[in-house]
Order: sequence, then C-alpha cells, then structure tokens
Amino acid sequence: MPTPFSVDEFAHKIDSLYRLVIVAARRANQIKTEAHGFVGASRARKPTIQSLEEVLEGKVSYTTSADDEENLLDAAE
Repeated sequence: MPTPFSVDEFAHKIDSLYRLVIVAARRANQIKTEAHGFVGASRARKPTIQSLEEVLEGKVSYTTSADDEENLLDAAE
C-alpha cells in the first residue's frame, strides 16, 4: 500500500493546493492514456499516486501567465 502524502510535502513544490490538484489530475490522465495498451504494467501503481510522486520529484512542471489572472478578474466583474 502506498504511503499517504501530506500537504506539507508539497509546500515548496507548488504554490497552492488547488494548483496541485489540477496539475496532478492532468498528469494522471496523461499516464492513464499512455498506459492504455499496457494493462498489466498500469496496474502496478495508480496513476494518481504516480503523478503525485512525479510532482514531489520535480518531474512535472506547470506554467501560468498574466493573462490567466486578467481573465479571472474580467470574469468576476
């Protein structure tokens, strides 16, 4: 059984818990799609656990832009 993760482990990797959920979910979907043809290999670890491990190891990155914040502010008005 995998070791449960603590939110504190991700404090220096990602700026918010919400971004962690989005990044890890997108990566888990990629892993699931890539492993679609390899049923035996994909059952070894769940894609969600693998994606969180990759975030901790620094293998997964993300980008944001100023446009994201501007669009958010425009939608709120």
